Amino acid sequence: MTSPPCFDRPSACLKEKFIGVRWGGKTLISLYISIISGIVVALQYNPAEPFYSTSTIELIVPYGSFWRAMHFYSSQAFFLLLAIHFIAVVWDNTHYYGRAAWVRLTMSIPVALLLLFTGYVLRDDATGEAAGLIAESITLAIPIVGEWLNNLLFAISADGVKRVYANHLAGIMIIGAYCTWPHLRRYTTRWGDNLPIICLILILSVFFVTPMEPARIGLLHIAGPWFFLGLQELLRYIHSFWAGIAFPGILIAALLNLPHKGKRRAVYLILIWLWIGLYALLSIQAYLRG
Repeated sequence: MTSPPCFDRPSACLKEKFIGVRWGGKTLISLYISIISGIVVALQYNPAEPFYSTSTIELIVPYGSFWRAMHFYSSQAFFLLLAIHFIAVVWDNTHYYGRAAWVRLTMSIPVALLLLFTGYVLRDDATGEAAGLIAESITLAIPIVGEWLNNLLFAISADGVKRVYANHLAGIMIIGAYCTWPHLRRYTTRWGDNLPIICLILILSVFFVTPMEPARIGLLHIAGPWFFLGLQELLRYIHSFWAGIAFPGILIAALLNLPHKGKRRAVYLILIWLWIGLYALLSIQAYLRG
């Protein structure tokens, strides 16, 4: 199913353009900054000695802390804006995609999450190490394909962060580009239209240090990345498979099957908002625990 021409639906086209410029443009600019700064950081990073390498970039490499901070804050902005953009698209119901394109677009959310998550793992500090071990535990809990999937994505216990590094640098980026291409080709983004978000990232990169937590021995609880807190809290109560695979799978399944119109759409929207609300509560509880 292709998009109806704009002269048949002018109000929908205006809303769609507004969403694309207001949130989609900022999302894409943040991603561009993340990629550019990520390339600079990657030139100094050694996956064989991840924590030492990250510390060297932060403390010794000229302007290394600036580029690392830019990569960190632009990546955070990218994921936050992507989530807001996606929620806006679902809420305003301005998407006109075929089934295959909508599936690809929906899958860009877990792909972007995995991209951001692997960046935390590559730090190999207290947060990154704990996050990597939890990710391996969740992946290995998947029946039948769990071990194969862990070897494909992580294999941290066996190979350090080398496989995570390769996936973060190339594999996940390629999959993300494939997922979002049906959407990206519909919009153009100009740097000049997004100066506020560019200036904000630059200011954060200059004046705020990037988190870096040395290994802490004897602690029973290490809080993971902010977007991971709800899942980490849920892992305290239920099995890894149900917390890390089945629970997030509910949201993805609801988005994948979200009808464009009709009564069933309202039911799926209620399920989506309930999931988001529950995850927010779990995240708050985990934050207060930390």
